[in-house]
Amino acid sequence: MDITFSPEEEAFRQRARAWLEANRPKDPPPENDLRARRAYDLAWQRRMYEGGWAGISWPREYGGRGASLMEQLIWFEEFARARAHEPTTLFVGLNHGGPTLIACASDEQKAYHLPRILRGEVVWCQGFSEPGAGSDLAALNTRAVIDGDHLVVSGQKIWTSFAQIAEWQELLVRTDPDAPRHKGISWAICPMDSPGITVRPIRTMAGHQDFCEVFYDEVRIPLANVVGGINNGWKVAMSTLSFERGTAFLAEQVRLTRLVEDLIAVAKATPWAGAGIVQPGDARTAWDDDEIRRRLLLARAEVEALRAMTYRSVSRTLRTGMPSSEASLTRLFFSEMQQRVHALAATIVGPALLEFDLGDVEMHPGAGASVKRMRETFAFQYLLAFASTIAAGSKDIQRNIIGERVLGLPR
Repeated sequence: MDITFSPEEEAFRQRARAWLEANRPKDPPPENDLRARRAYDLAWQRRMYEGGWAGISWPREYGGRGASLMEQLIWFEEFARARAHEPTTLFVGLNHGGPTLIACASDEQKAYHLPRILRGEVVWCQGFSEPGAGSDLAALNTRAVIDGDHLVVSGQKIWTSFAQIAEWQELLVRTDPDAPRHKGISWAICPMDSPGITVRPIRTMAGHQDFCEVFYDEVRIPLANVVGGINNGWKVAMSTLSFERGTAFLAEQVRLTRLVEDLIAVAKATPWAGAGIVQPGDARTAWDDDEIRRRLLLARAEVEALRAMTYRSVSRTLRTGMPSSEASLTRLFFSEMQQRVHALAATIVGPALLEFDLGDVEMHPGAGASVKRMRETFAFQYLLAFASTIAAGSKDIQRNIIGERVLGLPR
């Protein structure tokens, strides 16, 4: 494993750092204002596109940066260092839909959709999971019947992020109910303004409504929108999920490193009395508590271990040319560690963590607005972290992959 950076890669780092410092947008809108988030994200994506930094992993022939894996890693490190805004409403298009179209779509489908995704003109959502088909995706029941030159779709999807603000959806449907369950599925590009689609937002315990239920009542989708051919959707879907569990995941790992450092800053600014009550004039902080400090430094060590695992995975992929199933080791370690870090944040900040307006929390002398903002972020992210061992393949699915494909254990 080579974890050193070449002079060319270090020069790339300096260019990325300078551009981000000069161009990163400020003052993102509230998490619960989806329309404002959409407009903000699209504008930021257009700025990255115009600056030559959009589609960092996309091939140059499709308008992307064509960055190597090491350059992608550097970009995400610098992105986190600059605290640049992550355009979350565009995640599916940039990291699922777009890469899947590059790998599997027709020339006509690529020519129409890829530029619009990259230029920040459209939002995509994902129609994979169903009430009875989450981790067991092959159990999906949403049906599509061929009628002339259209698919006619009826059924339901759930946990569809940003469906209420999306123009397009990557949709998995069952087109042959008599085929083995992995064989009768098709992957289609669904226009979200099609007649017969009903979107119902789901309010999560974190307070946002990014997730939705989507219902399809004889929705007509042109056959020209099927990607990879009828009944070949499982293969196409595995391409999609390989991106979700592969390079699209690098940014999350890098952000966790920054999160641990933020939490250390919060601990140093948070009045602390252990199990007691903070008294006026008490200068102790959470950082002064031996156990809190031990857990924080363990978290710092673990994110460094995560970084080493990521570098190893990138190095292996560079050497072999193919992603390894060992990526599930990193995914599992990250998801469980993310929850541990946020549980530690809850211990440090206490019950105030669950309040979204933390303006009345007494701050340690010398603490500034940046620490207050961090606390607000911890409150939101703490609640979101409960889903981290479910998203992108549950921890149980990841353990199955590790057991069968890495360790060679029987099914």
